[in-house]
Amino acid sequence: MPNIPLPNRGQPIDVSYLYQIADAVNSLTTSMSSASNKYVTVDTISFGKKDMGASEMRMVGGYAEVANNSPVSAGGELPFSLTYSGFKFAPIVTATPINLGATAAGSDISVVLKTITASRVDGIVKFKTGGNVTLGVNLIAIGLPN
Repeated sequence: MPNIPLPNRGQPIDVSYLYQIADAVNSLTTSMSSASNKYVTVDTISFGKKDMGASEMRMVGGYAEVANNSPVSAGGELPFSLTYSGFKFAPIVTATPINLGATAAGSDISVVLKTITASRVDGIVKFKTGGNVTLGVNLIAIGLPN
């Protein structure tokens, strides 16, 4: 969709400019109406399965730093957490580790989510190989909004 040029201060508003605004709003309405008919199913532990429009669900993405060039030992664990808001119940959360240091110790890991609440997720990274690591975790939470 094209951007509407911003008017200059003191510029008279003309029919052409009003037409551009109306056309852009209509295009936006058309594109949104097709998206609002798309439904998603969110199945949470606390609330169960619920179908809703895609625009009605709450989604939060976040990043948690786990280690920054830190030494770890085989069998060791490091915690991480992410705080968020806007969920009515504990959301569904997925975690994807990122081996920022590209080390063997950062590649040989397991991520475990320990607790998930309506406002926070806590987890640990378990290391199978020792060494220095620079590691983070991308988190996506999807659920029912407040």
